Amino acid sequence: MRIRTDFPYATTRADVRVPLADGTRLYARIWRPETDRPVPALLEYAPDRLTDASAARDAQRHPWYAGHGYASVRVDVRGHGNSEGLPGEPHDAQELADGVAVVEWLARRPWCDGGVGMFGIGWGGVNSLRIAALAPEPLKAVVTVCSSDDLHDNDGPYLGGSVLAEDMHGRSAALLARTALPPDPAHVGAEWREMWPARLAALRPALHTWLGHQTRDAHWRSHGLREEYGRIRAAVLAVGGWCDPGRDTVLRLVAELAPDRVRGLIGPWARQYPDRELPPGPAIGFLQESLRWWDQWLGGRESGVLDEPRLRSWLTGSYRPAPRPGELPGRWVGDPAWPSPHVAPVVHALGGGPVRVGSPQHTGMDAGPFRPAGEDADLAPDQRAEDAYSAAFDFAVPHEGPPVEVLGRPEVTLRLRMDVPFGQVAARLCDVAPDGSSTLVTRGALNLSAREGADRADAWPLGATLDVTFPLGGAGHCFPPGHRVRLAVSSAYWPWLWPQADSVGFTLEPAGSSLTLPLRGPTRDALAFAPPEQSAPLGVAAPEPLDEPRPRRLVVRDVARGEWRLEVEPGYGGTRVHPDGLEHTEEGHETYTVDESDPLSARARAHWTVRLHRPELGWDVTVTTRSEISCDTADFITSDEVVCRDGDEVVFHRTWEQRLPRTAG
Repeated sequence: MRIRTDFPYATTRADVRVPLADGTRLYARIWRPETDRPVPALLEYAPDRLTDASAARDAQRHPWYAGHGYASVRVDVRGHGNSEGLPGEPHDAQELADGVAVVEWLARRPWCDGGVGMFGIGWGGVNSLRIAALAPEPLKAVVTVCSSDDLHDNDGPYLGGSVLAEDMHGRSAALLARTALPPDPAHVGAEWREMWPARLAALRPALHTWLGHQTRDAHWRSHGLREEYGRIRAAVLAVGGWCDPGRDTVLRLVAELAPDRVRGLIGPWARQYPDRELPPGPAIGFLQESLRWWDQWLGGRESGVLDEPRLRSWLTGSYRPAPRPGELPGRWVGDPAWPSPHVAPVVHALGGGPVRVGSPQHTGMDAGPFRPAGEDADLAPDQRAEDAYSAAFDFAVPHEGPPVEVLGRPEVTLRLRMDVPFGQVAARLCDVAPDGSSTLVTRGALNLSAREGADRADAWPLGATLDVTFPLGGAGHCFPPGHRVRLAVSSAYWPWLWPQADSVGFTLEPAGSSLTLPLRGPTRDALAFAPPEQSAPLGVAAPEPLDEPRPRRLVVRDVARGEWRLEVEPGYGGTRVHPDGLEHTEEGHETYTVDESDPLSARARAHWTVRLHRPELGWDVTVTTRSEISCDTADFITSDEVVCRDGDEVVFHRTWEQRLPRTAG
C-alpha cells in the first residue's frame, strides 16, 4: 500500500450540519481542496457513524479525493451517529428523501460547481443507487461497491426465497446495538442527553420487518431497483467481489443500464473496498480508478473510462481450499457487453439413477460467512464433508484439453419428487482437484415454495415430480485440466438457510436434471490496474487484548446429543483509541445450533456490547443487546433485549418478544 501525502491540492476539513426542510439537521464532515474556483462534490451517505465507526475508513479516501480537486463529504443518516431525528427502517422513504435533499444542498454551496457524485460500500452503495433512481438533477455519477439492487434476495435476508439465518439474525442484532448508541458530546455538546432517549424510544429490531415480509411483496419491490433501472440517469460504476453476495447486482446493472453510462468491475474481493489489501486479493488502485470515473462525468475531462470493456472481471485460477487464502491466482478479462459475446451456456445432463437426498440438518456448517469481510475463516474450507452430505455429480475436465473457464451465473434444473408440502434445495459448484480436495466456487438455493417466483408461496403437490430451475451466484473461475467440476445438491444448508418445518428431503431424478455453465471462450486481454494507494491513516490505535482472541468461526459437535453449534466472532472485537481521545470498544458473539435430525431445533443467538468512552469528558456509555430466534411448525419466535447505561446507571431497558408466522419460511 502506498500512502500518498503529496496531492495537487492542499485540503481543509470541517464538520457542519445539513438542514432539512422539517428542521432536522444531519451531521456532515467535509474535506475540500484549497482553491478559489467551485468544484464538484462527492457524497457518501450512510448510518455508519462518521466520528467513530467509519472514521478510519473515511480518512483513507475522502482526503484523497479532496487532494485531487473534489469536495468529499460524509453524512450520517437521520437518527444515526451525530445526526438529529429518529432512526427508521433501513433504506426507507424518509432516508432516501433526506439523501436527495443533501445532494441538492451540496449543489447550492458556493464552493460547489453544481455537480454531485455519490459513492459508498454496502448500505452507502445501496443508498447511492436508490437515490440515483430518484434522479435529483445535480447527481451526475455514482460509484457503488458491494451493494444490492434487490434487498429481498440479493444481499438481503433471503436467498432463493429461503430465510437466511446467520446473515439475517447477525445483521439485525448488530444494527440494533449500533442504532441504540447516542450522539457524541464532543461533537453535539450537552444536547446528546436529549437526543438519546428519543432515539431509543424509536428502536425496533429490523428482523420484525424482514420476517414480516417473507415473499418478495410490495415492501421489497419498493426497496429495490429491479423495476426502476430506467429511472437512473447518473453514470454508474458498479463494483463487486466474487466473495460478496452483491456481485450479481454488478452483472444486472451492466446488462440493464445504458451502455454509454455504465461500467462494471468484479474482482476476487470480499466485502471491502478493493484497495484495502485484505484477503482475498489482489488489491487494485481503486481510488485512482474511481477518480477516472469522477473526472469523466464531473470533472469535464476525458479519462478513458468509456474506452474500457463494459465489464472487467477477475477470472480466478484454481487454488486449494483455504479459509484465508491471501492473494488468489488468476487474471483480468474484459467483455464488451453483458451478456457477453464471449460467453456461451453449455448444458451438462446429470447421470445415474434416482437418488434420495435427505441431508442432515447441520449440512452447511462449512459454508463460511454469508458476507466475508477480509477476516480469518472468511472463505469456505474444504467441501469434502459437505459433499458427502449431498448428492454429488462430477464432470471431468480432460487432461489433454483446455481449461474450463466459467464467467457468469451457472444454473441448475432439478427434477424432484417430494412427499411434504414445503422444503428447500441448496446447490454448490466446486472445483475438485486430483487429490480429492473440493474448493467452493459458488452456490445457490431455492425455497421450493418459491419455484414459480419469490413473490409467491406455493405448497408442493404431495408426491408430485416437478422440475425446478434456479441460478447460482455469479462466478469467475478456471477449472484446470485433470480437475472435476462438481455439482453438489443438499436439502439443508444451516446456518445459511433456516430449516423448513418438515425438512425430510426429496428424491432427485438425474434424468431431466442438468447443470448449465456459462463458459467463456479464449480472448486476448491486456488489462491492468495501478497499485493501491490511500491518504494517510487516521492513526487509530488498537491496544493488545488482555485475553486470547476467540476463533473467528468454531464448530462444536456434541456427539451424544447429535447437536452441532457454530460460534461466530463477527470480527469487530476489541478497543480502538482514536486520535481525539475516543475509546471505542465493540464485542459481538453469535451462536447457531441445530440437532442433526430435527429441523425445529434450529436456534440463533447473538450478544453485542458497544462502549464509547471519552475520559477527558467523563463520558462513558455502554449498549448491550441480546437477540434470539427459534421456531416451531407455525412461527418464528424472536426475543430481543437492549440495555443502555450512562456510566453505571441504566437509562434504558426494553425487550421485544414476538411470534411471526412462517408464511413462506
